[in-house]
Amino acid sequence: MTALLALALSASPALASPALASPASASSVPASSVSASGPGAESLQAGRDTRLAQAGKVTSTTVQMELRQDGVLHVKEEVVFEGDAPSRGLVDRTRYDDGSDRLYRVTGLKGDATLTGGTITLKGTGSATLEYDVQGAVTPLADAQELRWYAVGAWSVPVEQAKVSVSGPATMQNLSCFAGPLSSAIACTEASMDHTGVTAEFGQQDLGADEVLTVVVGYPTGATKGAPILERRFELSNAFTLNAVTGGALAALLLLLLGGLALLYWTRGRDARVVGHESGSFSGVENGHFAPPDGVRPGQIGTLMDEQADVIDVTATIVDLAVRGYLRIDEQPRQTYETPDWRLVRMPAAQVASLMPYERELHDAIFDGRDAVLLSELQGSFGAKLGKVREALYRDVVTQGWFARRPDTVRTRWTTIGVVLTGLGVLATVALAWFTTYGVLGLALIIAGAALAVGGQYMPAKTAKGAGALAHTLGFREYLAGADIGGDVPVAQRVELFSRYLPYAVIFDSVDRWARVVSSVTGNGQQADHLYWYHGPAEWDLSRFADSMRTFTMTTSGAISTTRQFRSL
Repeated sequence: MTALLALALSASPALASPALASPASASSVPASSVSASGPGAESLQAGRDTRLAQAGKVTSTTVQMELRQDGVLHVKEEVVFEGDAPSRGLVDRTRYDDGSDRLYRVTGLKGDATLTGGTITLKGTGSATLEYDVQGAVTPLADAQELRWYAVGAWSVPVEQAKVSVSGPATMQNLSCFAGPLSSAIACTEASMDHTGVTAEFGQQDLGADEVLTVVVGYPTGATKGAPILERRFELSNAFTLNAVTGGALAALLLLLLGGLALLYWTRGRDARVVGHESGSFSGVENGHFAPPDGVRPGQIGTLMDEQADVIDVTATIVDLAVRGYLRIDEQPRQTYETPDWRLVRMPAAQVASLMPYERELHDAIFDGRDAVLLSELQGSFGAKLGKVREALYRDVVTQGWFARRPDTVRTRWTTIGVVLTGLGVLATVALAWFTTYGVLGLALIIAGAALAVGGQYMPAKTAKGAGALAHTLGFREYLAGADIGGDVPVAQRVELFSRYLPYAVIFDSVDRWARVVSSVTGNGQQADHLYWYHGPAEWDLSRFADSMRTFTMTTSGAISTTRQFRSL
């Protein structure tokens, strides 16, 4: 009976085990799927690359495999060889499914061999005996268990004759074997089981170097406790899997994080409420004299409105200092193609001590111990001292009670938190993508961190007093943008009054309009040669003031921007 079964299996191993007649084995379970270009093939290639080509051959190899109830496969090999001691590359990894690799762990090597990485190298001459254990060679199926192991190969030299015997804890249900390259579907030379169905014999002749003899045996369910050892394989295609679970979790996390940011802005970043009667139009005139709403200076207005101490605030303050008599602006004569320039002249009678701290810092930065300086020469110490002007402006808006904290400090704090959160999101995304398929969840942290970093620019919040001052300021801007020039202001006071409006017009981007207003009004109805705070070169009069003022503000802003101490608008 045994001889007939051996003859049948030898003639057609596929008939002996229809369920195991292909590398796919007893089912379409991916654990048995081995690709010629997959991890197993790479392992064998690595083995080939690490050992020298050897002369000789394996005359015979006899392999005894015992599958134990705990799922460990105990292997004993007797190898007879000619020439140098050969080496064998183990198949220690194969592709399991789209997201995982299957590992085969070889441990406890004893005998005439050494194990280095995935390569067994024999010792001695002529023959060698070795034994070892294999974990992860058993796969539980729906109604069976499958043992699959690459019993012989891939030797560094050809193998003339290979014999493999397999025994296990239960009666075998079916068996099969394949010979050739790792992905081969060609049946081996012979396969048979004894009359008890507990032991099977396999044989193969003339295996080429690096070719493999794979044996597959089916057992009843529960015959062993063996299970495949799986290791997740990193691939971008599955690291960011988007399905109902990950998509729902991403949406919920985004809703939670972005909702939290919205709540944070609502409670911390909004300006205090201002009652409706605080808004309206403000002319800035009281009893025929200039009186801006709440006594706010141009530099303060700029910082109050956009919560930034920037270039335009400094430019407007320079014009304001000139209008108020702390310095004089002298336009320099120039030829047609020369760059325009202005000399800023200190007014000796001005009471500098009465200036606000940021105005005094700017006055000192401009003159720095000198009585006059060309605008084109404002370099060196001027740029360094502008940092103090900025600091003083931010301190001033807190001193005025318009902000509870410095706007720049608030922006920096929240932006820094946002950047840190973005960095943590990147790390979380990398970790989730590497170890799981939930990499998309880390994107929620990145998005929230980026939103906070950008939203941090809007976190400075004005107090009720600051919001009220802003409402008055916007009313003043509305007046300057569309006021009916003239009115009840005495003719003799118009040049001074409209000049006082001009620095605010710089902040409100209305320089052209108010420069033309100033140049069109004089105390005696005649065109003046200059203003008390702005002198032009020879043959210059106020008809040219609008063009001169527009060029001056642009040039001054550019000079300040080149110092890199202020943000350019």
